[in-house]
Amino acid sequence: MTPHRGPLCAPGAVSMVGAVGAVPPGRRGARRGGAGPRRGGPGPGGAGAAMDALCRAEPRPRRPAAASPLPWARFSAWLDCVCVVTFDLELGQAMERESAHYFGYVYFRQVKDSSMKRGYFQKSLVLVSCLPYVNLFQSLLQLIAPEYFDKLEPCLEAVCNEIDQWPPPVPGQTLNLPVMGVVIQVRIPSRVDKPGSSPVKQFNQENLLPAPLVLPSIHELDLFRCFQPVLIHIQMLWELMLLGEPIVVMAPSPTVSSEMVLALTSCLAPLRYCCDYRPYFTIHDSEFKEYTTRTQAPPNIVVGVTNPFFIKTLQHWPHILRVGELRMSGDLPKQIKVKKLAKLKTLDTKPGIYTSYKTFLHKDKTLIKRLLKGIQRKRPSEVQSALLRRHLLELTQSFIIPLEHYIASLMPLQRAITPWKNPPQIRPFCQEDFMKTLEHAGPQLTCVLKGDWLGLYRRFFKSPNFDGWYRQRHKEMTQKLEALHLEAICEANIVAWMKDKSEVEIVDLVLKLREKLVRARCQHLPVKEETLQRVGLYIDTIIGSLPEDLQTVLHHH
Repeated sequence: MTPHRGPLCAPGAVSMVGAVGAVPPGRRGARRGGAGPRRGGPGPGGAGAAMDALCRAEPRPRRPAAASPLPWARFSAWLDCVCVVTFDLELGQAMERESAHYFGYVYFRQVKDSSMKRGYFQKSLVLVSCLPYVNLFQSLLQLIAPEYFDKLEPCLEAVCNEIDQWPPPVPGQTLNLPVMGVVIQVRIPSRVDKPGSSPVKQFNQENLLPAPLVLPSIHELDLFRCFQPVLIHIQMLWELMLLGEPIVVMAPSPTVSSEMVLALTSCLAPLRYCCDYRPYFTIHDSEFKEYTTRTQAPPNIVVGVTNPFFIKTLQHWPHILRVGELRMSGDLPKQIKVKKLAKLKTLDTKPGIYTSYKTFLHKDKTLIKRLLKGIQRKRPSEVQSALLRRHLLELTQSFIIPLEHYIASLMPLQRAITPWKNPPQIRPFCQEDFMKTLEHAGPQLTCVLKGDWLGLYRRFFKSPNFDGWYRQRHKEMTQKLEALHLEAICEANIVAWMKDKSEVEIVDLVLKLREKLVRARCQHLPVKEETLQRVGLYIDTIIGSLPEDLQTVLHHH
């Protein structure tokens, strides 16, 4: 595929059969029936991890649209391009893309055509974006795709021009986004959002005609609908995701596959899921050989598939979740059973969780009773989802709070930070020391669930999720130390310090302060702008005390 007029891509030999998610470089997934996303990434620490945590993702930094002379500046704040893809029987999905990873939101159309090899005309409309805003882009596709298939390229050009007038997706803001005579009202999620907070409230609707299409959340799925066949196993699935275990989701359609994978990756919030995941994976993906080989252990990834061929090729994976079509009914949906992996042999294998995994924690029967009571009282699905999300949130918080308390204790005391010495080091994380704290400050203080919490923590320490959590916290603590050190420097008497110092020592201080100033701005350290300006003034004061030849050198350095 090659770009055409900025955001519009010309038709190419690509199959898009499926649902929601992102895709790795050089590959695009396929989807069958309906709109949805598909995702890919390189794994912990890479672009895949960077695009993780759907409900906490921030838009990538962009130059403000108003100040940018580039065409399609506002468009590119939301989408990277719009693609039209045609099914190719031999090639499958193949696309030239950058080394980054994107979400591909796909609307697939299939029409009978006897002149085609398989008897069908198959084409997809794909929105490619770095943003994991599933509900927004699905809603957008539902509006523009039918019009596109009726009016073709001129329709896409008009839509792209409308999107190019949208305000940028600034975290925390509620926006009205007009497209094709409809106004979509959304709130952009932010890192400072309180977990489990209420949906977006409608605003300024009296001035909007017609009334806007309000999306309560642009990224959160209906968890109750997604998890309805596995509600009694939600505890097991939460543990498997927490530990970063390899999981295969076998579903009847790309939509179901994608939604289940995305639901699984979101159930750890506010803890970030640091492994890779592919909401819809096909035999044409470049990692097919890597995932199907039996010569090495499966990677830490959640893979969604629909092709029955995978029942044989992925049979060696330790955890396989096979689900049917998701249907809402007036009673508790039939719950699938946990089965032995050895029973996963035939192509018509029944739905079930095929695993030998034994949970560390006991099931929470109270949750199932509350959800069942909600079904009997015809409680709306969004309310049921809120209950389920709250349960998972509290479970994750109960698990992570002891870790947060312990790692906070590794931070040096503020009084140990002095202006003329490097900041003190953060003490190392000692697993055994942490385990000793659990007796009096463990998850039992906030969670009623019984079980082997110690065993769960020990297993967690070996997972990519612990590594990702620890790296992020250590980075934040290091930045906090840097910020406190800058504040200590601002409060010090630099003139008094310089009195008995040599020119070499003073020049060395100038270079170090400049380096700290650059790092503070580049890394967005938690430092007030006033503090940074004072550091700049200190640098000027120091340079002004030196001989003119040194001043000249430092001003040009």
